[in-house]
Amino acid sequence: MPSVSRRELLLGSAGAVSAFAAGGLAAKGFAATEAAEHFLKLSNRDHSILPGTLTHDMMSFLPDAPPPVLRMRQGQKVAINVINALDEPTVVHWHGLRIPNRMDGVPYLTQYPIETGQSFRYEFTPPDAGTFWYHPHCNTLEQIARGLTGIMVVEEPEEIGFDQDLPLNIRDFRLGGDGQFIAFTKPRNAARGGTLGTVSTVNWQKEPVYELQAGSLVRLRLAITDLTRVGTYELEGGQARVIALDSHPLPKAMPAKDLVLSPGQRADIALRVPDREEETVKLFLRRASGDRLLATFRASGQSVRRDLKELKPLPLNPVPEPDLANAEVIDFVFGWSPEGDAPQASICGSLGYTFWSINRMAWPGDTPGPFDPLATMKLGRSYVMRLRNESPNAHPIHLHGVSFKLLRSNKRNLPPLVTDTALLLKDETMEVALVADNPGDWAFHCHVIEHQKTGLAGFLRIEA
Repeated sequence: MPSVSRRELLLGSAGAVSAFAAGGLAAKGFAATEAAEHFLKLSNRDHSILPGTLTHDMMSFLPDAPPPVLRMRQGQKVAINVINALDEPTVVHWHGLRIPNRMDGVPYLTQYPIETGQSFRYEFTPPDAGTFWYHPHCNTLEQIARGLTGIMVVEEPEEIGFDQDLPLNIRDFRLGGDGQFIAFTKPRNAARGGTLGTVSTVNWQKEPVYELQAGSLVRLRLAITDLTRVGTYELEGGQARVIALDSHPLPKAMPAKDLVLSPGQRADIALRVPDREEETVKLFLRRASGDRLLATFRASGQSVRRDLKELKPLPLNPVPEPDLANAEVIDFVFGWSPEGDAPQASICGSLGYTFWSINRMAWPGDTPGPFDPLATMKLGRSYVMRLRNESPNAHPIHLHGVSFKLLRSNKRNLPPLVTDTALLLKDETMEVALVADNPGDWAFHCHVIEHQKTGLAGFLRIEA
């Protein structure tokens, strides 16, 4: 089915593995293996996450493997052919990419759902380099819960100097002791912080071990593709510096400690692997109830004795700078819904209840509408969005199609980061700024999926 505008719609396991075996590592010169065309076939499959068990009814973007890492090059056109072999409709959203609205992958807002047996060809040219990810935006809770999250890597035009590149798809699954799925959501949790998973994984593995060349420089790409968890991540051992957050370079690299990341966010870390063979670096999820080991990186072979100082700085992405002196201020309030009306029935699924809202309006569900935008912006104008969280729960607020710059908060000092997903803390008011440079209707929602599916969603319109 061809893409259509919204207006047209409304009118009409823990064993040691090499990183290559894990499907995520590339060495210098990997550009030769890049493809301008990708094929994804969304399928049901079984997979072993807990040792000795096979989890049934998982979902992947390939029929015989976990979701692949999609590699592409900044400024070069790419096509991604999606075939839906599931027993339900779906779409695919490219999280963080500033691409044409018709390619954004939101049901009814940018395209019709892809029905069982149908396909859709996404074509775009990524303007920004960095770490991104992809996931469904139809029956989002269940499809993500069953496994439909993958990483996209958009390479810089020139090599930065890393020996290896390792994307890490970090997420929980809700499994019982028998390795089978348990209930993905509980209403009392959806009305609070969300329902946490029970088994933490990296690239669909529990506590994987990666063999890395001793003394080498490795780019770790952390993508938090979880439904719910806001976590604190830390690398222990080796030399490690965070060089980018949410696909955008940091003004100054920072230690890979006490790194708070929420669903939808990403972090690029430059790791200098230890020199001694068998020496390890460990990635932990820090928790009040006890730290959880996520992955281990083990030095292998003779040291190549690289130095972090050899790396080139990451080039800035071409995101326009807002004109703050002439920016219009728009207020958004995130909180509980004033009404408990059930959402509208949709082929993209519903949890059957409404808890949350933006500006006191709960998103009624993924249906053709018509619906009004939360705000209308003029193409090319600068805006300051004042985001106020009046709830006691954290909300990672994600805007499709446009990147924004953090300005200030009433709770903490904010670095001048460019991002697409901002974590709003309890009772926090945050101001962010953007240039409305990408026309269309853009989804705007909390990335705790239970919050999104129970009302904390809407869209912003950018028009000429």
